[in-house]
Amino acid sequence: MSQAEIGIIGGSGLYSMPGLTKVKEVRLRTPFGAPSDSYVCGTLEGRRVAFLARHARGHRILPSELNFRANIHGFKQLGVERIVSVSAVGSLKEEHQPLEFVIPDQFFDRTRHRVDTFFGDGVVAHIAFGEPICGELSRVVESACKKAGVVGKAGGTYVCMEGPQFSTKAESNVYRNLGMDVIGMTNLQEAKLAREAELCYVTVAMVTDYDCWHPHHDSVTVDQIVAVLIKNAENACKVVRQTVAAMPQGRSCKCGSALAHALLTDRKLMPAATKKRLSLILGKYLQSKSKTK
Repeated sequence: MSQAEIGIIGGSGLYSMPGLTKVKEVRLRTPFGAPSDSYVCGTLEGRRVAFLARHARGHRILPSELNFRANIHGFKQLGVERIVSVSAVGSLKEEHQPLEFVIPDQFFDRTRHRVDTFFGDGVVAHIAFGEPICGELSRVVESACKKAGVVGKAGGTYVCMEGPQFSTKAESNVYRNLGMDVIGMTNLQEAKLAREAELCYVTVAMVTDYDCWHPHHDSVTVDQIVAVLIKNAENACKVVRQTVAAMPQGRSCKCGSALAHALLTDRKLMPAATKKRLSLILGKYLQSKSKTK
C-alpha cells in the first residue's frame, strides 16, 4: 500500500502543513540523490498526503541547487499520484495583487543551469508538454480558493527564472511586454519532471509583491514582504486543505499515461543500469513490451 496519494510542495514561507494527523517523517534515498528534506506523511481531510519543504526547513537550498529529480521521484516512491505545488511569486501585472493566488496554465523558461529530465544515459523520451498543468487538478484548486475565501485566478503564464538574483527592470519589462503574469524560480522543472513521472501537477502561485517594474517596488519594506509571506502561507494552508478535501478519488486526466507514446529507444538497447534507475517510472512499459513478445 502506498504511503501517500497526494503530494504537497511548500515554497517560500510554507515549511510545514498544519492539520496533519498520524504524522510520520520519511527520509528517502532516490536513484537521483537526496530530496530537499524528509517527507512529512500523514492524514489531511481524510486523505493520505506527503508534504515536502522545497527549500528544506529553515530555507537552506537555493533554487539552482534544488535536486528536482530527487524531489519528484521521492513522491513517486511514496505512491503519490497528484502534486500541489505552492510557490511565492512576483506579479508582472497590476491586476495580480499581493495576497492573491494565480493558478497558471503555462510556463516560460528563463533558466540556464537546471537538470529537468529523468531521461538520458541511453534512454530517450519526449513527453508532450503543450499543456504543462493538469487541468483537472487546476479546477479543483480554483474551486478550493473560492471555498477558502482567497482570490484564486486560473490561467496565465509563470516565467521561471534562474535566480537567485531577482530581475533587472529591463528583463521585467520584457516579460510584461510578452504578456507574462507571474515570475518565480522553481516550478517549471517540477512540472516537467512530474509529467515524465506521470503525476498530475498544479502550481499555486502566491503573489508576494510586484516585480521591479512597478513604480512603488522600491518603497516596499522587508517587514511588509514578510507580513505578506506569513499571510500567504496561512491562506495556502486553507486552500490546500480545501483542495485535498475535494480531490476526486480517481484520475480522469491523461497525466497517468504521459509516457505511453513518448519512449523512442528500442527496449532491447536500453542500458541495464539506466533501466534499473528508471524502473519506477518505466516499469509498466517495459513489462508490457516483454509480455507481448
